[in-house]
Amino acid sequence: MRFGIGIPQFFADGEFDFAAFRTFLRRAEELGFESGWTQEQVLGPSSQLSALETMTYAAACTERLRVGCAVFVTTLHSPVHLAKSLASLDQLSGGRLDVGVGSGGKRAFAAFRVDPERYIAQYTEGLALMKALWTDDAVTFEGDFWQVENAGMRPKPFQKPHPPLWMGGGAEVALRRAVRLGTGFFGAGSAPTARFAEQVRTVRQLLADNGRDAATFPIAKRIYTLIDDDADRARTRMNDALASIYGGRIEAIEAAAVAGTPADLVRGVQEVIDAGAELVLFTQVGNPAEQMERLAAEVIPQVG
Repeated sequence: MRFGIGIPQFFADGEFDFAAFRTFLRRAEELGFESGWTQEQVLGPSSQLSALETMTYAAACTERLRVGCAVFVTTLHSPVHLAKSLASLDQLSGGRLDVGVGSGGKRAFAAFRVDPERYIAQYTEGLALMKALWTDDAVTFEGDFWQVENAGMRPKPFQKPHPPLWMGGGAEVALRRAVRLGTGFFGAGSAPTARFAEQVRTVRQLLADNGRDAATFPIAKRIYTLIDDDADRARTRMNDALASIYGGRIEAIEAAAVAGTPADLVRGVQEVIDAGAELVLFTQVGNPAEQMERLAAEVIPQVG
C-alpha cells in the first residue's frame, strides 16, 4: 500500500505561513508518506492557493516526496502552457511529479472561453497535444482547437515518456477514456466506497478487454478524513468543511467522507483498500499537521 497526504492549500488572504508549510512537508516525508497532493479550483467559494504553484513550492521543500494534483481541469488551460509548466516542474523535482487530469464536468466555462457543448473534445485534444509535446522532438498538430506546425518543446519531462497521467470519472464512458488515455485511475473524494468499488471492477474489466496489464495501471482513491475522539463532533466538523469546499451541503459527498474516532477511520480506510485502492490519498480536514500525525500514528499502521 502507498499513502499520500493533502498539501495545505486553504488560506485566507495574508494567512500563509511559509515556515509552517515547509515544516509540514518535511514531516510528511519523515512519516513515510509517498506523495503530497493538491486540488485545483480557480473560481469557487473556498479560499485556495493555485495547485501548480503550491506543488512547485512543495517540491522545493522536500527531497523524496512526490507531488501531484488530483486533478487539473485541463480544459481551463492552454495545453501548450500547461505542458511546459509540468515538464519544467518534473525537471525541477527530479522526476517526482504526478499529474491528475479531468474535464471539469458540465459546468459554466464562459470565463475560460470553453464551449460547454464541446468540452470533452477539447479535453481529449488538449491531452493529445500535451503528450506530443512531451514525447516528440518536432510536433505538427492539426486539431479543431489548437494547431502547431513543426515546433518542439524542451526540456522534455524528467520521467519518460512523461509523468504518470491519472484520470478519474464516474460514468462508464469516462472510465473507458481513462483506460484509453491514462496511466492510472483516481477515484474522487466525492465517490462513496461502494461506488468506487463498482468503478474499480469496471476499470479492471476494461483493462482486460484492451489487453492492458492491470499491474501497470494503478488505482487510487481520495478520502476526506477527520479524526476526533468525539465521533459526532467529527462528523459535524467534516460536514461544515465540505460545505465550504463545495459551496453547500451535498449528502453524497458527506457520505463518502470518513470522519470519527481512530477506529472509525481504520474501518473506513480499510473498506476503501478492500474496494481496490492501491494508493490512498488522505485529504485531511481540520488542522492539517495534527491530522497528519494522527493518521500516521493511529490509522495507517492498522490498515493495508
